[in-house]
Amino acid sequence: MVKVKLSREVGLSFLVLYGLGNILGAGIYVLVGKVAGVSGYFSLLSFILACTVAFFTALSYMELASRYPFSAGAAIYIHEGFGSQTLSLIVGILIAAAALVSSATLAHGFVGYLLQFFEINEYLVLVMLISILVLIAIKGIKASVMVAALLTLVEVFGLLWMIYHGFDGIVNVKIEWDAFIPSPSFNDISMVFLGTFLAFYAFIGFEDIVNIAEEVKDPRRNYPIAITLALGISTVLYILILMVAFDVLSIEELKNSRAPFADMYQQFTDNDPVLISLIGMFAVLNGALIQIIMASRVVYGMAARSWLPSTFADVSPRTKTPVKATLTVGLIALLFSMFFDIVFLAGFTSVLILIVFTLVNVALIRIKKKEPVIEGVICIPLWVPWVATFLNVALVVMSFLAL
Repeated sequence: MVKVKLSREVGLSFLVLYGLGNILGAGIYVLVGKVAGVSGYFSLLSFILACTVAFFTALSYMELASRYPFSAGAAIYIHEGFGSQTLSLIVGILIAAAALVSSATLAHGFVGYLLQFFEINEYLVLVMLISILVLIAIKGIKASVMVAALLTLVEVFGLLWMIYHGFDGIVNVKIEWDAFIPSPSFNDISMVFLGTFLAFYAFIGFEDIVNIAEEVKDPRRNYPIAITLALGISTVLYILILMVAFDVLSIEELKNSRAPFADMYQQFTDNDPVLISLIGMFAVLNGALIQIIMASRVVYGMAARSWLPSTFADVSPRTKTPVKATLTVGLIALLFSMFFDIVFLAGFTSVLILIVFTLVNVALIRIKKKEPVIEGVICIPLWVPWVATFLNVALVVMSFLAL
């Protein structure tokens, strides 16, 4: 019997939108208020620091994704760097867990926007939402990525709409610039690093891109471009949206809001936030869908190498998707969403990802010492993964010290 394989159907434009959609859906539509609640006006610095930490690891992922264009990206990189199946399995499980916790986080964000329209049982919404997302993910990678791309365009429209209406607050900042700069006091520094730790969750979407490597056209060319564009565009939009948010809402209002964009919309228009709430719902739907796809591909990739039961490597001949793996991760995501709140879920995701990023960067250091250059692969300087390793460890340590 011929083993059914995944199908390469994702081009560069869809790959960029796939990564960008997850980064934006997580960071802006859900977490902007939560980060502001932790860091206040220092949130701007927190997001910039979080982007910096993510950027150096993103450079490492660019090279690794070009060297090893396979599903279960980080687990494969660890295996190539350390030669340990056990460590690779642990990292793969951490990545899948982070994706499932992240999808649960975004599901809560969806409920927050839905409650702008209806008073409805939260658990019922979570069950229905994740069931629909699992069905879309099973339908096929092309259909899934097309849905993700469409939702990404919708959420980018929502961001540009908010920036347009709040542009005066960006150009003519009402808040004294001193308010954005922390003093050397322990309290201010703690606020910055706790906000950075939470904001880091918003930038991990680039990691999701590498886990559909076996379904991407020309991955060695497309991955470096897609990661760079997704991270760069999202960072610019984050900074502009934060400036708008600070102009129209107080820190306390941002902290207590379950749907911060809906509240910002009301400040601009004095109308019910129907349009922006719908866009916010699409945004977090997009992020949750991408996380479920990513987790299923990690499970599939590990099962294909016999690191997990082989049944999870079964690919449907009709949809060309790993149906059993997708159903399993969907069930786990649902359980996470029903038992934990959004701030805990986002913080826990950041811890898991920072651990994985540290190991991935060390793996690249070991790989580059054995084989520094490969023809056709973008090879970054050796100091980049060293800096990335330091920044990842420093963020975890500083955040725990600040607690």
